Amino acid sequence: MNDIAELERRIAFAMERIAKGIENLDKAAGAPAPAGDAPDATGADEIEALRAQLAEEKLANAQLEERVRALRQKQEAQATRADAELVTLRETMEHLDAELARLRKANAQLQDSNAALRAANQAGVGEPHLINKSMMAELESMRAARQVDLAEVQAIKGALVPLLQDKEEAN
Repeated sequence: MNDIAELERRIAFAMERIAKGIENLDKAAGAPAPAGDAPDATGADEIEALRAQLAEEKLANAQLEERVRALRQKQEAQATRADAELVTLRETMEHLDAELARLRKANAQLQDSNAALRAANQAGVGEPHLINKSMMAELESMRAARQVDLAEVQAIKGALVPLLQDKEEAN
C-alpha cells in the first residue's frame, strides 16, 4: 500500500513538472523576438531540452502508472486468493465440527451400551442383543474416530497447500 502511495506521489510530481515545462514552452513560443535580433540559439536549445525533459517525464509517468496498475492487480489477486482460502478453511472447519459431533454421539452410545452390558453381566444375564449393540456402538465409534482423523488431515493439508504455493510463487 505504501508503494502505491509513493508511486502516486511521484506521478503527481512528474505531472507538475510536465505542466511547468509546457508553460515554459508556451511562454517561449509566444514571446515575440526583438526586432533586428537574430533568433536566439540558446532559446532553441532550451526548447529542445524542455521537449526532451517532457518526453522523459512522459515515459517515467507511463512507467509509474504501469507499476501502480501491476501493484493493484497483484493486490487484488492476493485478496481474491485470501478470500478463497478463507472459504476453504471455513468449509473444512464445518466438516471437522460435524465429524466431531458424530464421534461424540458414537462415544455416548458406546458408554450407554457398555453400562447396560455391565449391568446384565452383574445380574448374571448375558444377553446377546446387548453384546451385539455394544459391538455395533464400538464399531461406529471407531468409524467416527477415523473420520475425525481424516477431517483433521484435510484441515492441515488445506492450511499447508496455500503456504507451499506462496513459497513456490516467491521463488
